[in-house]
Amino acid sequence: MLDLLIELGNLKRLPRTGWLLRGVSNPESIADHSYRVALITLFLADELKAKGVEINVEKSLKIALLHDVGEARITDVPKTAQYYLDKGKAEKKAVMELLLSSPNPREYFKLWREYEEETSLEGRLVKFADELEMLIQAYEYEKAGFRNLEEFWETLEKLRKSEFYVHFKELVDEIEKLRKQNRLR
Repeated sequence: MLDLLIELGNLKRLPRTGWLLRGVSNPESIADHSYRVALITLFLADELKAKGVEINVEKSLKIALLHDVGEARITDVPKTAQYYLDKGKAEKKAVMELLLSSPNPREYFKLWREYEEETSLEGRLVKFADELEMLIQAYEYEKAGFRNLEEFWETLEKLRKSEFYVHFKELVDEIEKLRKQNRLR
């Protein structure tokens, strides 16, 4: 397990390459992103539970923590490169191999697949949190003066079509409002 933990440390050093390709100098690491996804997941899952939605918060957090582990080996493959590669197949293989030395390889892989395939409420919530985190990061980079991030904002429509939008409409709409206010400055 120690080798696994050391290898997962790569996530702290590997940048999110989509930002690099758009001219963001010194972008967040994959681990930075994953940490905020986990926080967002926690807050959203607890909010859903408070609204009476039957959701397993612990399972949601496990999925959030596992959702990017494959990137310790394959890195954060940007959308432009995914056109040329089978990212899904490569990441699946990396996740399977990485998790073999974990305490619960089958359970963890199953949870990772629930995120990738959006087959559970918890997996879909983490996908929502993942995309929301990306928009928050895009807003922060634009606020810092970086431009050419339009492609990231296309995710707004995907969030609005999500089953969670009804619960988190104000949150999604607020990030768009903040962006518009920032662009007027």
